[in-house]
Amino acid sequence: QVELAESGGGLVQPGGSLRLSCAFLGNFFADYVMGWYRQAPGKERELVARITSGGSTNYADSVKGRFTISRDHAKNTVYLQMNSLKPEDTAVYYCNAYSLSSKRDYWGQGTQVTVSS
Repeated sequence: QVELAESGGGLVQPGGSLRLSCAFLGNFFADYVMGWYRQAPGKERELVARITSGGSTNYADSVKGRFTISRDHAKNTVYLQMNSLKPEDTAVYYCNAYSLSSKRDYWGQGTQVTVSS
């Protein structure tokens, strides 16, 4: 069983920065592709960034050059560093863990990010 515990959301002004953290509570962290998704009011959930165990990453076009995903295998934690935030980045951000062996998805409870002056 896997649990994901997110933290780091909040209110920030346009142009500001936030770092989200997601603690992976379970076994075999290295077997999972970790990702961050977001869902704005009235919109579908969308992929923000994803990172494999080996460190390969991919990003949504809307966040390339501004957001950076990383993972710390010693701490079983994945991070999302968000810079140059825009109002359109406002959403609930969800941590995701995808098991390569079982093909199962696990989700965190979500953390609110609000970008507003």
